[in-house]
Amino acid sequence: MTEGQRRSPGGSSGRPGRPADAAGGHAGAGPGADQLGALLGRVARGDQDAYAAVYDRTAGRVLGLVLSIVRDPAQSEEVTQEVLLDVWRSASRFDAGLGSAAAWVMTLAHRRAVDRVRSEQKAAERERRAASSAVAYDEVAEAVEARLDRERVRRCLGSLTELQRESVTLAYYGGYTYREVAGLLGVAIGTVKTRMRDGLIRLRDCLGVDP
Repeated sequence: MTEGQRRSPGGSSGRPGRPADAAGGHAGAGPGADQLGALLGRVARGDQDAYAAVYDRTAGRVLGLVLSIVRDPAQSEEVTQEVLLDVWRSASRFDAGLGSAAAWVMTLAHRRAVDRVRSEQKAAERERRAASSAVAYDEVAEAVEARLDRERVRRCLGSLTELQRESVTLAYYGGYTYREVAGLLGVAIGTVKTRMRDGLIRLRDCLGVDP
């Protein structure tokens, strides 16, 4: 990030400095901690020069903490940028009586990093649930057994192609596994699964079973 970008907290194009580049990276030590608190007081009053100084003192440590939690470098830089923007927006909330300025900044960083990890985990879980929502043989078979009688199933079986009917009948009535059905029909297991899936979808539609 250039000097001009640091002095414009509202900008979105700048990248936070890496730990080796951030001046005064050890923001929590000795008199520097008091100076950081004073700088935050000026930031709370809209002083962009003070913000640039706070940025230089904290960016490296913030990025290091965020990276240790998020792990992904690109996301860590995004989160670091969000944290430093939080510092600009909420500097007035810093209370020296509750702890050091460095600790306050690092608390913001930790909270943001944990939120990002949780958000990514929730997104992954939604994708997993979506991937597992496809029609499965066991789900359809259980629905058929619970709601419909055998005769209706036989009538709907007549609407299937011969290959679909063979696969479904062997598995549903005969209790054969995919591998056993494949051996009996002389086809690949993948072919059996495809026939079963297509046939069961047609059965579901014929029998009026909700997906």
